[in-house]
Amino acid sequence: MLTEIELEDFQNKLLDRRVQIDKNLRGTSLELDEMRDLELNDEGDYAAASAETIIDSAILVQQRKELNEIELALDKIKQGIFGTCEMCEEPIGRARLEVKNFARF
Repeated sequence: MLTEIELEDFQNKLLDRRVQIDKNLRGTSLELDEMRDLELNDEGDYAAASAETIIDSAILVQQRKELNEIELALDKIKQGIFGTCEMCEEPIGRARLEVKNFARF
């Protein structure tokens, strides 16, 4: 079982990560908008822009998934069930939570 101090530490880490992801999402969205406005005259430019758009879109999807996991973890802290495995209902090890603060299993 995690102590109040440990829970507060994890909550702060989750909140910090949420802020970083929000910043990343805004920046990547702006980049994608700017890329859509480019006038590409060369096949090479078009290919490079397309590849970058695909990569940025994949990053956006992953970051949104992580943001959802963070929100779930923050809700679990409020509910008093943070750090409990969703499958077996046993405590998740502190070491695992240190690596993946929003671990569900």
